[in-house]
Amino acid sequence: MTTKISTQTLTANQVERYSRHIIMPQVGSNGQRKLMNSKVLIIGAGGLGSPISIYLALAGVGTIGIVDFDVVDLSNLQRQILHQNDDIGRRKVVSAENTLKSYNPEVTVIPHEQPLTSENAMAITADYDIIINGADNFPARYLVNDAAYLNNKPLVDGSILLFDGQATVFIPGKGCYRCLFPEPPPPGEVPSCAEAGVLGMLPGLVGSIQAAETVKLILDAGNSLAGRLLLVDALDMEFRTVKLRRNEECPLCGNNPTVTELIDYEVFCGMPAGDAAIG
Repeated sequence: MTTKISTQTLTANQVERYSRHIIMPQVGSNGQRKLMNSKVLIIGAGGLGSPISIYLALAGVGTIGIVDFDVVDLSNLQRQILHQNDDIGRRKVVSAENTLKSYNPEVTVIPHEQPLTSENAMAITADYDIIINGADNFPARYLVNDAAYLNNKPLVDGSILLFDGQATVFIPGKGCYRCLFPEPPPPGEVPSCAEAGVLGMLPGLVGSIQAAETVKLILDAGNSLAGRLLLVDALDMEFRTVKLRRNEECPLCGNNPTVTELIDYEVFCGMPAGDAAIG
């Protein structure tokens, strides 16, 4: 990914705030300006969206959009570090903006307090450089994947359940979520976090990986998880990667695509998408 480097001079406060980045040869002042000029969109202000957004705000990513229309619930506080006890009953995007601004007042937070749908996803995702998925239901995951691909946006994907997590990066033209999962599972076959549970620390682990992958894309540094799926087994604390390849028969990114616009994902998955928030 190529991010335009601003010629603006870092202020003394910015130099001090981001000093541990600036002294890194992979970042430097030019890299920090790339971060400050970048715009990322996070789907969900829940388990994964919490550490992703916090670490990107701390890193100085200039604009962070958050899609979520849920409210903070007591059961969220076991893992969703964006929110605190006093936030119960508040809109998650409001709580998220307040938290991120308290960490870094220079960051612009754009709340999208609405469900992500086939009608609005293309317009919302078009304004950002990178899309980060933290949705925990299949209609939302396919919707985000298709919108990111059709808008030619990199997608940093992650998922969590019980003690298990996954993370990868989809670059347009080099594979997508449909290459990995061509068809959604039958409704009810794969439980959600609300149904099966999730280790409270696991979103922090996987979300931090997603945040790191996002920063690497912005900086064009290192090797991303594109073409690889990282599997996390927190119960045995094992990490392994499997290779991913673009499927030439993929209906979205294959040689003869049949998905050329957003579809009805509730019908496709046989279940309602619900909101874009995370468990």
